[in-house]
Amino acid sequence: MRSCVSRFSRRSQPTTNAWSRTPFCGSIREWRQKQFVADTLTLEQIRAYWTEQARVHGESPAASWSDASAIDLEIREIANRLHDGDRVLDIGCGNGYSTVQFAARKRISIRGIDYVPVMVHHARARAAALSDRLATKPEFDVGDVTALKEPANAYDKVVCVRVIINLRDWPTQRAALLAAGRVVKPGGLLLLSEATLQGWNKLNAFRAEWGLPQIPMPPFNAYLDEDDVTRALSTGFDLVEVANFASTYFVGTRVLKPLLAQALNASVNVADPAMHWNQWWAQLPPFGDYGTQKLFVFRKQ
Repeated sequence: MRSCVSRFSRRSQPTTNAWSRTPFCGSIREWRQKQFVADTLTLEQIRAYWTEQARVHGESPAASWSDASAIDLEIREIANRLHDGDRVLDIGCGNGYSTVQFAARKRISIRGIDYVPVMVHHARARAAALSDRLATKPEFDVGDVTALKEPANAYDKVVCVRVIINLRDWPTQRAALLAAGRVVKPGGLLLLSEATLQGWNKLNAFRAEWGLPQIPMPPFNAYLDEDDVTRALSTGFDLVEVANFASTYFVGTRVLKPLLAQALNASVNVADPAMHWNQWWAQLPPFGDYGTQKLFVFRKQ
């Protein structure tokens, strides 16, 4: 299931107090434990949340994240690593918004699974409506990364986009990573686009330097420790790269945008992701390490 990373709602503008959190001094693992106890929803509540998102937003990308420009960056980054002829599994495909775009850009055989049946319904409807633009029709089914039934070593590429962060604790997240890795062919790629604690902390540190409040983690997410992810897949996989594809975009939209609005006393909703400002920043190449969302590229040995 896709997730809304550092989510800005289209329907309301977060206030300064809503974004504020008292900084936590300690290790990432200690912070993770405290955050889980204080804020994180149960797995059942998370599933209910995404079911409601599917009902409200239908085939819109807002069903998984209101920031369409960030989604487009993500799609472009992943599509660059897909090749004609690939057999691809998209775990947590949501309403198929990204899955169908992958199929439109590359001549691939792609199967999307999601644990919310309403999402799968919308994914099938999207694929049917756009079938004339697709070289091959994507396949969609209900499936859960925590009980993955796909055959081992079956796919050239396995894609997980904002999926692992929707699992409540690290043991469950680690098991899901291993399950996703199990179905990758030897020599194939595991492509994980997930929010990380390191990127989130650096972005908030940047904001803090300029007097901006912290952006909180959504209660339905548990961001990943990059080192934990690398260690979990160290047996059987080589880390090819971690692409910070959203760094420039996040600085432009999460730091410079609110500062400019503040300096000009402009009456704008800085959390509105549909603004031309966001679209312009999405065209720039990535620099630095300030994006919460990153793409891990692992190659199976």
